[in-house]
Amino acid sequence: MIVQTCINGARSADFHPQLPLDADAMAHDGSACVAAGAAELHVHARGLDGRESLAPEAMDRTVLALRRACPGTLIGVSTGAWIENDDERTLAAIAGWSELPDYASVNLSEEAAPEVMQSLRQRGIGIEAGLASVADAERLVRLDRGRQVLRILIEIGEQELDAALEVSDGIATVLDRAGMRRAILLHGSDATVWPFVHRAAERNWSTRVGLEDGKELPDGTTASSNDALTAAAVAIFRAGR
Repeated sequence: MIVQTCINGARSADFHPQLPLDADAMAHDGSACVAAGAAELHVHARGLDGRESLAPEAMDRTVLALRRACPGTLIGVSTGAWIENDDERTLAAIAGWSELPDYASVNLSEEAAPEVMQSLRQRGIGIEAGLASVADAERLVRLDRGRQVLRILIEIGEQELDAALEVSDGIATVLDRAGMRRAILLHGSDATVWPFVHRAAERNWSTRVGLEDGKELPDGTTASSNDALTAAAVAIFRAGR
């Protein structure tokens, strides 16, 4: 069981005044989150224009800065299809990375997910298989490489809690029936962030929080920073032990 901090995601600068959007800011923010109890960091690299990018110059700069600021901490990145908006460009970017992340998330809802997973494995990068629906879970099970992922990321977008729980339970059922015994990280977004932190703690699963997923603390107030969100999640996990 760990708490991972997702420090920026696809959020724009107006989402929160402390959203880190360049490599130095991500490194400083990541270090504070590790000090607050984050076991891992998940980041979306940005180009010099502030836009998400998988390009080697953006990714290498970001991963290197985080390695220097947070030695020994596992660093993960996104491979979301929307970032490059072109599957061939995504694959070419991965092939060109020099500063390799420890793992990368792959959304099983995306058409090129098998090719992206293969490219990551060829580079020795762990795969966090992102499942947002029962169909995603069924697709992962069908893939031979589905049993070779580092971790399964159950990420729920539904904002109505009962519907979100139904999707989460459906994904878990598919995985269990298939005998997929992989570490699971469960997280929600915005309205469901904290219910899913508690659910993860109850099930001895990992979780994540951070400005990618939401900016509110458990009491509904706006967090001052990513490390405040991290500390709140760590407190929940510690209380549940």
